[in-house]
Order: sequence, then structure tokens, then C-alpha cells
Amino acid sequence: MNDIAADSLESEVPALLRNAPSSVEFKKLRKRLLRQAREAIGDFGMLAEGASDENRPKWLVCLSGGKDSYTLLAVLIELQWRGLLPVELIACNLDQAQPGFPTHILPQFFEENGIRHIIVRQDTYSIVTEKIPAHRTYCSLCSRLRRGILYRVAREQGCEAIVLGHHREDILETFFMNLFHGGRLASMPPKLINDEGDLLVLRPLAYSAESDIARFATGMRFPIIPCNLCGSQDGLQRDEVKRLLQTWEKETPGRLGIMARALGNSRPSHLLDRSLYDFVNLRPADGEDVPDGGEAEDPCGASLAMTAKLFAAE
Repeated sequence: MNDIAADSLESEVPALLRNAPSSVEFKKLRKRLLRQAREAIGDFGMLAEGASDENRPKWLVCLSGGKDSYTLLAVLIELQWRGLLPVELIACNLDQAQPGFPTHILPQFFEENGIRHIIVRQDTYSIVTEKIPAHRTYCSLCSRLRRGILYRVAREQGCEAIVLGHHREDILETFFMNLFHGGRLASMPPKLINDEGDLLVLRPLAYSAESDIARFATGMRFPIIPCNLCGSQDGLQRDEVKRLLQTWEKETPGRLGIMARALGNSRPSHLLDRSLYDFVNLRPADGEDVPDGGEAEDPCGASLAMTAKLFAAE
């Protein structure tokens, strides 16, 4: 991907990007986030075939005021500016009437950067705190209410998709939450369709590391708004999973990337889900052909390393 041309007029650069740090390290970070978003958009077909400057779909980009959604918006705006994303972007913030929420920050941010936007105010805070006891987490009900409102806004604006800022660690955390507490292998897909079948939910930062997003948001000096509703609750299961993943990454750098790749490399014949693989009718084949689901697979790097170590010890 090309860097911003040195001779580009400042007016040609989106306002949001004009004050981006010019250091080599930050440029590499910025390019990596752009590349990963392009790969996710392409790998999962987030952009419909036939989309062009003349036929632009609309995406509702949801902003909470956190580092992830700010980064998402910046990445999409840059891809759009470079001619790599022929979509019409509409930024949307849902003001949930949380006490002390700084209602001026996001509207001011959008206006200063010339970003088309919608601010929706709906008091879901009172509903959540009324329905959920104080000692329990609000996340499930809060997210359902929020999602329903965003679907409505997307329909009103003629959008084909709502776009969320979930990243690689969010996806891994959800996977382990389902594994540890839900008894199923499932996570946040980068692309899904809602229950009504009329809107897509997209996560273009699915390949991006949270640490990269945090460094990008810091470098861009985004006006971060903390979440004082669910973020103020201690002992969340998701927090426990997050700490576990961070420990693994610290002990073995690169482990999270390997686990993320594993989510895209499943083998139903090597799991226990009978709805995905016909174990009942699996029988030895005549001749030399190994039936699907056999052991004809390349050994993993860990097994090769262990084998080499064992033989070396002898």
C-alpha cells in the first residue's frame, strides 16, 4: 500500500488524518492496520461484488468513544480516501444516557473532522439498571438493546451493514468465554447477517491486535470516553479471560496470533460435533486411499520440534 504522497495537498487528506504522527514506526503501524482491514474485508466478502464509486453501499459505523471504534473509523476513512473502499460511511453514536456521559465529545469530534454522523440518544441505562441486579453484569441486556437500536437506525438510513470495532482479542475472548462457560465452540464472526436477514454485521478489525489499536489511538490522540456502565463492574468473566490471554501472550509472544489463525483452520473430522461430520458412516476404504477424517495430515510444528528433541536426547 502506498504511503501518503509527499506532494499531496493538505486539503486532499481527510481532516481526521492530517495530524497523524509522521514517524516511521507509526507509519508502519498505520499501514499494518490498513492491510489487515483490507484482508478481512476481502477474505470475508464484506464488500459486495459490483460495489463502485457509482454504486456505493452505505455502512453505519458504530462509535462508542473507545479506542477500537475510533481506530475503526480512521481506518475505513483512509481506505475510502485511497479509493480502496467504495462505500458511503455514516458514523453513529448511541448515547445511552449514562450518568456523567460527556455528550459534547463525539459531536465535536465529528464536526471538527467533517465526518457525516448521527447521534442517537435513548435511555437504555435506566432499563438495564432496573432489570439487572447490581451484583450481576449488564453486558448481555445492554448489548441487545444497543444492537436493536442500531439496526433501526441502519434501516432508516438505507444502510446494508452496521460496522463494529471488535478486534482479534475480542474474538478470542468470546471464543474462550463460550468454551469455558457456554459449552460450545463459537466466537464473533467477522461477518454475519442479523436474524431478520436484512442487515450485515461487519468487523473489519478482526485481524488486528488490541495492542496495535491502543498504540494507534494514543498516537492519534483520540478523545477517549471510558465506559462507566459495564466497565465499572468488577469480576467479569470476560476480564478473567482477558487476563489469561495476556498472560499467555507475555509468556509466549505470538501465541494469540496462532490461536486467531486456528479459528480459521478448523477440522470437523477431528472434533466431536456429529452435526458437522458423519462419524457414523465413516468406515475403512478399500485400496490405498485414506478416508476423509483419517490421519493423513502434516504434523504440527510443535510435534516436529518435540520429536527432534527426543531423538537428540538419545
